[in-house]
Amino acid sequence: MISLLIGIFVVGYLLIALEHNIRLNKTASALITGVLCWVVYILFSDNKEVVSENLAHHLAEIAQILFFLMGAMTIVELIDAHDGFDIVKSQINTPNNKRLMWIMAILSFFLSAIIDNLTTAIVMVSILRKIIKDKEQRMLFIGIMIIAANAGGAWSPIGDVTTTMLWIKGQISASAVITKVFIPSLVCTIIPLIYYQFKLPKQDLEKMERNEDANPDGKKMLVFGVGILLLVPVFKTVTHLPPYMGILLGLGLVWVFSEIIHSNKDDERRRPLSVAHALSRIDTSSILFFLGILLAVGALESTHLLKGFAGFLNESVGNLDVIVTIIGVASSVVDNVPLLAAAQNMYSLADFPMDSKLWLFLAYSTGTGGSILIIGSAAGVAAMGMEDISFTWYLRRISLFALLGFLAGALAFVLIN
Repeated sequence: MISLLIGIFVVGYLLIALEHNIRLNKTASALITGVLCWVVYILFSDNKEVVSENLAHHLAEIAQILFFLMGAMTIVELIDAHDGFDIVKSQINTPNNKRLMWIMAILSFFLSAIIDNLTTAIVMVSILRKIIKDKEQRMLFIGIMIIAANAGGAWSPIGDVTTTMLWIKGQISASAVITKVFIPSLVCTIIPLIYYQFKLPKQDLEKMERNEDANPDGKKMLVFGVGILLLVPVFKTVTHLPPYMGILLGLGLVWVFSEIIHSNKDDERRRPLSVAHALSRIDTSSILFFLGILLAVGALESTHLLKGFAGFLNESVGNLDVIVTIIGVASSVVDNVPLLAAAQNMYSLADFPMDSKLWLFLAYSTGTGGSILIIGSAAGVAAMGMEDISFTWYLRRISLFALLGFLAGALAFVLIN
């Protein structure tokens, strides 16, 4: 059974990693892998009831992550439907390309901590399209934005799926990930910025016009929606309820708020601005991908395979810092979600309590390591599709400095902790 489980998981992992080469959506591979792992587990088990209980236990944990992601995605989609992010775009007002790079990177770094790195990357690419007409220079800016967005998501409990997974499982707290991972993430962002500050030739760019006639509903929804997202960690700290309860309450409040501000509009004008419409636009494929991956990892945990693998790593490598750094680099080759899901189940909270160095370092490494290659993060893949950036171009122009930034941030984390 063990060999068969490992074989199914490895094949599924390869199919996910080679998604763009074989042109098979990774969600399909993840769902098939997840279900087949449990099929093998129950067929070879003498006690079917125990397997069913284990499945129910893991499904309860997985549901918390999925409900949280659905709520957060819907709130962000609703802000976008109201053109709320156009207000952010209108504030960027400099023709100096070097200054613009710093502004965009810092904005990406902090914005991704609130609305997640994927949405930030999409917003930044759309802004850069309006400002920089030269594609080569625009792609260079986008590469920096990917690094900044991923680094920004790593120090926030709601900024990246991997950090959210660690937070929901009780392995990190919001306050610890912000205070302990912020500086390493900032170092990871600044290292590539400093290099390109000197290498980038100075050039005047097209100045964006300020949008003085921005949609007032967009301003209201941006402020209210972002405020709700920021209050979710506070809700968890005060009530001690799981984070998904906070995001569901927030979604309900945003729903009521949207109904109130559009109460004087007819149905046709209200429909595209409604939560129901936003729900139809969220990335359901990604949610099902997480479901499949987490089911597969749950099967490996239930059969004690992950604990065995953790023991093997400890014996062969020994140093936990090195192990976590390797996981971070590996997340640039394969998706960071399954890597983090496997890693967080290899070690127990009994051995490593909440906010242990291991969990916080995992948050940093899996969040920022994906920047090394363009296929290593959702932000990178989104930018790749929007701007038709080739894998080899990113490898030649961005990867080395993304790696140096990642390693510098990792060193900063180890020194601080």
